[in-house]
Amino acid sequence: MTTISETPPKPMVITRRLRESIRLHLENIYPDHDSRALTRQVLEAFWSDGVVPRKRGRTAGNNMWSADNTYVITYGNSIIDGEHKPLSLLQDFLTENLKGVIKGVHILPYFPYTSDDGFAITDYRVVDSGLGGWEDIERISREFRLMSDLVLNHCSSQSAWFNEFRMGHEPYKDFFFTASPEDDLSDVVRPRAHPLLRKVETADGDKYVWCTFSHDQVDFDFSNPDVLLEFLRIMRFHINRGVRTIRLDACAFMWKEVGTSCIHLPETHEIIRLMRVLADFSEESVVLITETNVPNVENLSYFGNRNEAHMIYNFSLPPLIVHALLNGTSQFLNAWQMAMPPAQMGCAYFNFTASHDGIGLRPAESLLSEEAITGMVETIQQFGGRVSMRQLSDGSMRPYEMNVSLFDALKGTVKGEDEHNIARFLCSQTIAMALEGIPAFYIHSLLATSNDAEGVEKSGHNRAINRHRWNYDKLQQALGDETTQHARVFNEMCRLIGIRTRQQAFHPNATQFTLHLGEKLFGFWRQSVDRSQSVFAINNVTDEALEIPAMSLNLIGGENWTDLITGEQITAGGNKISFAPYQCRWISNRA
Repeated sequence: MTTISETPPKPMVITRRLRESIRLHLENIYPDHDSRALTRQVLEAFWSDGVVPRKRGRTAGNNMWSADNTYVITYGNSIIDGEHKPLSLLQDFLTENLKGVIKGVHILPYFPYTSDDGFAITDYRVVDSGLGGWEDIERISREFRLMSDLVLNHCSSQSAWFNEFRMGHEPYKDFFFTASPEDDLSDVVRPRAHPLLRKVETADGDKYVWCTFSHDQVDFDFSNPDVLLEFLRIMRFHINRGVRTIRLDACAFMWKEVGTSCIHLPETHEIIRLMRVLADFSEESVVLITETNVPNVENLSYFGNRNEAHMIYNFSLPPLIVHALLNGTSQFLNAWQMAMPPAQMGCAYFNFTASHDGIGLRPAESLLSEEAITGMVETIQQFGGRVSMRQLSDGSMRPYEMNVSLFDALKGTVKGEDEHNIARFLCSQTIAMALEGIPAFYIHSLLATSNDAEGVEKSGHNRAINRHRWNYDKLQQALGDETTQHARVFNEMCRLIGIRTRQQAFHPNATQFTLHLGEKLFGFWRQSVDRSQSVFAINNVTDEALEIPAMSLNLIGGENWTDLITGEQITAGGNKISFAPYQCRWISNRA
């Protein structure tokens, strides 16, 4: 007799549609390989241990998310106390302070690593013992939708994989991309200023490995299908442990070909399309998000035709918001917003204003003038920020990102520091909450953390300025004192997020139109998918008190209009609507 524990796993039923879809993608990626044999390997890599695919893939639609979808972005050790596991402290903070407010959490790489604060991974299947274990990750995933990084462009030069590569052992001897110093690499797009190639000794002689981000981060060679298969196994391993949103880190650089730019190559997009097929046929609700810190048009390409990423980071938003608030003009923000296409059905923008990295300047290229970028960088430096550079193909250097706490970045304007720091900062967050897409808040934005200059000095890395580690007792004291900047910002952020998540007009795919209210205001109209609710989101980006005629908004007569933020009644056809410096209003016909 078969007992329950001996019940055999369900047989894997692979539909012809799934099999053929995978095969066609593999033919485009690896035209010189046996696509049918590779298809079998892909299926075995992603569906194993009794896990079976859906009979039909999910259809792209607007039911994948709702108005209450929000994320917090954090390191596993952003909160410490020297006694308890950081992941345990993080869970306690999330549960006690953000349960019912935030729905998802992106925990930045929580694996063993050697550099780049987690992005030089040594083992993708192990939780860093200094943070906790898989039981901690799984516990958080049961309370919040968990986003996890798939760092697939590179790994640590001290990883077991790279050691095996250097010794010439199978299958790792072909896992990493190599080139020659004699190759023409002049067209390669670089995000950093260090030499691209690193010379290493191997069992087969000296080789030059490709290092896009640092010499401790060696790039994989995805032209070897074994590399892709290994990452599909890792994807499944993470999904089985509660990950539901997979962040494809630095995926734009995944495929290399000497003589090209080595960014956004067709094979890169094809690999993401293959991953999308696997996600859509998974029983689990798996969402892919691409992390591509590049100019806006290039970034948008990762939606594909509703067949690549479900979500893309809205990388142009942070520098444009910072510029608007530092200069008191929505000129560039308005121009960008009017040119932004609505996300296709089944796709969504991931709206953030700050992250563990700096405020990227590449996404502002062609959107901000050189003069505007220079002025913004100089102002940020006056507020204690740093700037990181990248190297162009001609050898010249250009600002790549501004490294600064967002709260300190907005402590003043181009005219200098002033008393509007908190109001200006909250304006930046309120704009991001209301825009089409899913809002995400870096933990140090929620907590109004200032620049960590000491962290920069200790680490020697500019990005440490916005990667402060809070002592949990001190954090609780700061949040318990209503007079601190931390409590004032955190409490108001939670209140605004709570309002935001109840509005159907803020569904990630709800209609959005830009309003023309002059450069001192940034305004847009949102309408729910069923057209029952309208919200006019209007934001004063200046340090001046302003008024606009009520007639300038299309407030339909006979409706009761309310500012959701203040509770104030707004009369259609009334005289004036006033705005204090940096005040934001969400004027809606459904309170």
